[in-house]
Amino acid sequence: MALQTQLADLFHRDLTRLLQQVEAFPEDSLLWQVAPGITNSAGNLVLHLEGNLREFIGRQMGGVAYQREREVEFGARGLTRAELAARVEGVRALVPGVLRQMTAEQLEFVDGQRPPGLPLSTQQFLFHLYGHFSYHLGQIDYLRRLLTEGAAVRYANLP
Repeated sequence: MALQTQLADLFHRDLTRLLQQVEAFPEDSLLWQVAPGITNSAGNLVLHLEGNLREFIGRQMGGVAYQREREVEFGARGLTRAELAARVEGVRALVPGVLRQMTAEQLEFVDGQRPPGLPLSTQQFLFHLYGHFSYHLGQIDYLRRLLTEGAAVRYANLP
């Protein structure tokens, strides 16, 4: 199986897991609360993941129009679970399609302008993005458990 397909499947699975996390919050307001010592709410982390994937995979790799507002990702408050879920579903529809259409040449392309400021191939950068996504998904899970005294979510598996 091609790397593009594997990454598309992983991002689809984990965007489904992000959707499951959003839906597991029992109240909209809890998405915007933080625990002591934590600066970002789960809602802000969801918006940050959406913005990150729309910018780097959607716009930069897929050519899909998008204007990122990173400060809004961390400053917004009050969106409902349904609004956040719709945003996650939109990214879940976008990202795997962009990845599946990438060529081997595109994966090998090295760009010195990508974060974290090092020359990385597209393939390396996709691994970076996947690690970043997984890190914040775990934070959202732990924050939800802290705020709701909730249990783990039974996560979606790969197709």
